[in-house]
Amino acid sequence: MCTSQLALLQVFFLMVPEGIWPQPSFSPSGDVPTPSDVGPGSPGGTLQSSSEGSETPWPVSGISTVDPTVVTPSAPGNGTVDLFPVLPVCVCDLTPGTCDINCCCDKDCYLLHPRTVFSFCLPGSVRSSSWMCVDNSLIFRSNSPFPSRVFMDSNGIRQFCVHVNNSKLNYFQKLQKVSATHFEALATEFGSGSFTSAFQTKLPPPHYRAGDPILTYFPKWSVISLLRQPAGVGAGGLCAESNPAGFLESKSTTCARFFKNLTSSCTSDPALNAASYYNFSVLKVPKGMTDLQNMKFQVPVTLISQAGSPLLSGNTCQNVVSQVIYEIETNGTFGIQKVSVSFGQTNLTVEPGTSLQQHFLIRFRAFQQSTAASLTGPRSGNPGYIVGKPLLALTGDISHSMTLLQSQGDGICSVKRYEVQFGVNAVSGCKLRLKKVDCSHLQQEIYETLHGKTSPEHVAIFGNAVPAQKREWTRILSRNCSVSAMRCTSCCVIPVSLEIQVLWAYIGLQSNPQAHVSGARFLYQCQSIKDFQQVTEIPLTTVVTFVDITQKPDPPRGQHRIDWKLPFDFFFPFKVAFSKGVDSQKGSASPILILCLLVLGVLKLETK
Repeated sequence: MCTSQLALLQVFFLMVPEGIWPQPSFSPSGDVPTPSDVGPGSPGGTLQSSSEGSETPWPVSGISTVDPTVVTPSAPGNGTVDLFPVLPVCVCDLTPGTCDINCCCDKDCYLLHPRTVFSFCLPGSVRSSSWMCVDNSLIFRSNSPFPSRVFMDSNGIRQFCVHVNNSKLNYFQKLQKVSATHFEALATEFGSGSFTSAFQTKLPPPHYRAGDPILTYFPKWSVISLLRQPAGVGAGGLCAESNPAGFLESKSTTCARFFKNLTSSCTSDPALNAASYYNFSVLKVPKGMTDLQNMKFQVPVTLISQAGSPLLSGNTCQNVVSQVIYEIETNGTFGIQKVSVSFGQTNLTVEPGTSLQQHFLIRFRAFQQSTAASLTGPRSGNPGYIVGKPLLALTGDISHSMTLLQSQGDGICSVKRYEVQFGVNAVSGCKLRLKKVDCSHLQQEIYETLHGKTSPEHVAIFGNAVPAQKREWTRILSRNCSVSAMRCTSCCVIPVSLEIQVLWAYIGLQSNPQAHVSGARFLYQCQSIKDFQQVTEIPLTTVVTFVDITQKPDPPRGQHRIDWKLPFDFFFPFKVAFSKGVDSQKGSASPILILCLLVLGVLKLETK
């Protein structure tokens, strides 16, 4: 009976210090044993071990192992047991008829002990194993029925390890059953981040915010899109169609289009057809997307001026859109209430490399404005001018912005013009193609090109000037070309340059100064041309100069401060009195009394 009891597991220790106990360790995940894989030891308790085909165990957490240096001998008469038998299902056998490297279960390798050939076994090609390791110096004799080995760790300490058979290492403890009811719960518990997120329906905002793109709806195709405002990109200013218009952002853009074959593009290109700019409706508010059949959320685009469709007539493409102006009226959070559009059209000659410059303008204004208020343009300040805002001019009773020359992509003068910005010096130029006219008509055409079709007569003194209040405007001084100054009688004297000089100054409080215009003048520089009928092009230039004539006041002074100064010999009588007082005026307190009275008087004056 005693012998059978000792056969279970007996390990005698020479000396076991306090706190040292055997620790379990597991080999890499590729080794998976079963009860039949490792046979028990001999009845006499002799250790069964194999010097080949076994994997180095992990003795103690934090200690890396090295190749075994000491192996306990096998019992005589017993066959060697492979501690890491191969698996019946070989997951790494991927090449039929060929030995896969480091696949210890590949039968095509014909290896009894694969570890003698391979540097390691791939995960899944051998069974898992569990080891219990302690310091070898604590072991006197092992009667364990499980295989054991002695290893040398990285620190040179021998570790005695026992291979423990644990069947749980080779099987999943619980088979997962998946059904439709708890599929989502399992995916959430065991899953991680995914490339595709769950689709979430996001409701559109209840109203537009400043800068939001404006939604449009094409009922013919049931398509939702955005209101576009083409803008120029690149050095050539080519039109970019995808530029969206922003809510409450009044903006003007210009871009160019080039045509390789205008004959086919004349009637097929939607950018040239006015109908493509109003064949849709605008959604009042973004939430109108949820109910496209409800017409109360849609605003039709009203056509102000009639515009014909493009027509190819001979060598000319007629009714081509050159300008688009949208007027959008809004009412706060109630959204867009009215949209109107007007067009400018031109004709193009069909020739190679034909180009077109288009202008797009979107203006926002409050809904239900009065007629008088709607005729008044935006202010450039209230009251003083703001730097960068348009310089206001007056022609007759019509207020408008003062403008400069603007060129097309090829350098020819464009119908579109730059606005003169207050406080910003600028220079611009272009080439004007001359027509076969007489000298007087040529002069008139160039003057109109330099200062604009409407010649400015007055300039606004403040940025909020009203056209009806004439005192709020000052007349522009102008000096045209003098024909008498030119000595050539058969020449045509034409202006080639215009310089706009603006004198301005700050007035009012220094803490809140207001900029106003004191005066302005137009200076034309002229040139005489002989045989002007033979000239086809002439370069023109406009220059704008702002001169600050502000006269700043003297800096404010602080409160007066009393600075007492006494003569250098003020205390001389007292010094004399004190020096002689020892002998002649013993016991006299008059000098001290006089000094105290003087000091008190000075202090009293300072406190007043």
